[in-house]
Amino acid sequence: METEQPIPFARTVITARARQAASRVMASGWVTTGPEVVAFEKDFAQWVGAQHAVGVASCTAAIEISLRALELAPGSRVLTSTITFCGAIHAIIHAGHIPVLADVDPVTLMPNADTIAAALGRGVDAMVVTHYGGHGAPVMELAAAARLPLSRVVEDAAHALGTTIGARRVGSISGATCFSFYATKNLPIGEGGMITTDDARIASLSRTLRIHGMSGDAWKRYMPGASWRYDVTEDGIKANMTDVQAAIGRVHLKSLASWQRRREELAAHYDTGLSFVRGIVPPPHPAEGRHAWHLYVIKVKPEFGVTRDKLISALTAQGIHCSVHFIPNHLQPYFRRFIARGSDFSAADAAFREIVSLPFYHSLTTREIDRVCAAIAEIGAFSRVTTTTPTPAFRW
Repeated sequence: METEQPIPFARTVITARARQAASRVMASGWVTTGPEVVAFEKDFAQWVGAQHAVGVASCTAAIEISLRALELAPGSRVLTSTITFCGAIHAIIHAGHIPVLADVDPVTLMPNADTIAAALGRGVDAMVVTHYGGHGAPVMELAAAARLPLSRVVEDAAHALGTTIGARRVGSISGATCFSFYATKNLPIGEGGMITTDDARIASLSRTLRIHGMSGDAWKRYMPGASWRYDVTEDGIKANMTDVQAAIGRVHLKSLASWQRRREELAAHYDTGLSFVRGIVPPPHPAEGRHAWHLYVIKVKPEFGVTRDKLISALTAQGIHCSVHFIPNHLQPYFRRFIARGSDFSAADAAFREIVSLPFYHSLTTREIDRVCAAIAEIGAFSRVTTTTPTPAFRW
């Protein structure tokens, strides 16, 4: 019998044309921030519908730089979700501010107006809104609940490239939006991030902050006829994007629309395959707008028959690899110092015991999804039989 190949949680695809573009840049004699980054920024801004785009080293760096570009007072209180990647919390801290964590809606796993109101305390000065898994967060509603103008909102759109809220693509709604090009993301480069904004000052300041606070990057200083002189005008960091990364990104951006359509097809196939499995709750679909389907996150309810952790272990034994997004940050040892006494994260705590991120990427096949769904169904059915069948009475 032929052994089934493992199904990884994530699979990174760098296309042949993207590899050729990267090779072209490496042969050019200039590989760091330069004309490819400028071109990628222009293409990306046009794709999301923003006036400006600034290429950076990661989404985490994008969030930190965006918060710095808001020019908040040091020690400002910045609200965000407890269910997010820890890098978003670190970005708030590294920008010189205090993270304020909010509980989540039990369905969307993102804060709602009620959980934000409960977390406000003595008020907040800014907010980082996370679009979880590719499901768009209601940015305007959340800003109103936090009593903030949209100019004080930064969006963490690491999962949301291609997400729309109504008819509007994420990337041009708030003060600044931050995207990720990490290896597992919808537009994979390997590493990298992007800030989009309609605010020319935020864009200009972000360009300075990403390169040590210097008045000119290496491309501007080293090209023929350029001046080597520069001024350090801001407390910047080293977080610029390279031309090699940008060359890959420009090529992959041309395929993004078709990759997104494929993700929608795969999500629908999972929905169908899991619809009959008792105790498994598929991810919600937005009432309006478009889901980017970065993740496919199910919930494992008690009636399934085994816990989330046992399901993950059983799937791993069959060569099917899953993950969990995310460990709520109020449970992390370092972040506990920022949690106010009496804070309630009951919805996040309950969700954390149940959530599983199934294998999901545009190169996944429907046959692989069928195998995942069949394995989940079999694990649940077997567990319910073994736990409900009475032990036979033996006679001696």
